[in-house]
Amino acid sequence: IKNLKIHKKVKPSPSIFSNLRTQTNQSDFLTFDQKLIQRELERPLPPISSHQKQDTMNTINPDVFAFYKALAQNNTREWFEPQKPRFKALETEVKAFNEGVKAGLEVTDEIEKVKMFRIYRDVRFSKNKTPYKTHFGISFHRKKPQLRGGYYIHLAPGDSFLATGFWDPSPADLLRIRKELEVDAQEFRDLIAVPTFTKVWGSLEGDAVKTAPKGFAKDHANIDLIRHKQFLFIKKFDDKSVLSPDFQKEVIAAFTAVRPFFDYMSNVLTTDLNGESLL
Repeated sequence: IKNLKIHKKVKPSPSIFSNLRTQTNQSDFLTFDQKLIQRELERPLPPISSHQKQDTMNTINPDVFAFYKALAQNNTREWFEPQKPRFKALETEVKAFNEGVKAGLEVTDEIEKVKMFRIYRDVRFSKNKTPYKTHFGISFHRKKPQLRGGYYIHLAPGDSFLATGFWDPSPADLLRIRKELEVDAQEFRDLIAVPTFTKVWGSLEGDAVKTAPKGFAKDHANIDLIRHKQFLFIKKFDDKSVLSPDFQKEVIAAFTAVRPFFDYMSNVLTTDLNGESLL
């Protein structure tokens, strides 16, 4: 989970969403967005090949939460080692669940890789010396450099959520985004204010500087956006929702809803202020 109109369009991506804003006016876009999310919620889970059928799961095992609850109370190597086979079995199941999400996303996106974070904590520079994380963390990386932004799933008892957007943009990318917002932020604002988007993701989140970044006016009309160091959207789930049969479909639909925003940001981050391609 680490990952803006006076310029010309760049070569479209193979996605069905490519250059969406050049093909539709705002009212058409809203209609398309509403139909898109409704379709994703209603369509069956994507078919998988025969060699995947035994490995791909569509639901989360309740023992995931039971295991992490117990680990939180016994976060020691002495407790974990005898429990390691149990953990590895759950990890395998969640990896299969992730493959189902990946297959769903790839109907309309290009996912370069899926990464499940290791359970072992790096305690070298932390006051918290417990050796193990008490959650599963999974990130889905889009095909770089043309497709920007990323998807993240966090599974933990009482603290599960999806996250999407730009967690840690490089200095060059952050400056490019801020320069775009300085020129014109209307399209950015319009995209994150679409009702079907806000119903899923709510409002923009992420760390921001207190006043203004160096080189930007404190009284700029778009300083509320320019101040951001991160551009994140988070959707929380209770345990019951995570364990429901529809959770995988909800994940795919939620991530699909952010695509128009990603298409816009990808265009910004692959062009200069004059609209010339940087690829």
